[in-house]
Amino acid sequence: MAPGAPAHPVSAPVEDYVKAIYALTPQPDQTASTSQIADRLGLTAGSVSMMLKRMDAAGFAEHVPYRGVRLTEDGRQLALGVIRRHRLLEAFLARSLDIPWEDVHRFADALEHAASDELIELIAAKLGDPLADPHGDPIPNRRLEVDDRPHPALADLTNGEAGTIVRVSDSDPEMLRYLTELSIGIGDRLELLSRQPFDGPFEVRVGQRRIALGPPLARAIRIEPSA
Repeated sequence: MAPGAPAHPVSAPVEDYVKAIYALTPQPDQTASTSQIADRLGLTAGSVSMMLKRMDAAGFAEHVPYRGVRLTEDGRQLALGVIRRHRLLEAFLARSLDIPWEDVHRFADALEHAASDELIELIAAKLGDPLADPHGDPIPNRRLEVDDRPHPALADLTNGEAGTIVRVSDSDPEMLRYLTELSIGIGDRLELLSRQPFDGPFEVRVGQRRIALGPPLARAIRIEPSA
């Protein structure tokens, strides 16, 4: 059993909820609203409210008056375990089965509730304990510790700033597919040359190429700025 794992099996919906709340509350003191959780999971606010009451009773989440809901320590540990499972599956699917990075997320979503801890640790060992998944998202270690430092988005840079792509949001497969067509990925160095006003494109230099990227892409790409 992984560190921090609950004593009894947890249902797939609960795992989905803790993962969603964790994503919406990157800082432990943050809270998520019912509507935010509903939007993320594609559910109604009423069904979310009922589940949150059950999670509160189970000790995975707690209501903060006038603010929303946050994970308890048990809830955060459960979320990190699910995230470790999901991201290791993504890494395995990409490295061992050559599945494109725009597709690994949906496959991992389907597998993460069925994969046992024993299988996940075998995958981790086979891959050499990777630190990140194909999108650059950090993988919690066996102690469920994670280096989740924030990185600025390309959209946050000023003209002339440069850096290395370290993370790309996996929320839109078409966006990832488009970046593949442009031969842009994790580890590439880019420089912001200019941005057009009124939500116009961002012109960047990648190697010797000048490329225009739309605002949604510029917000999805995370950068480790050059020293």
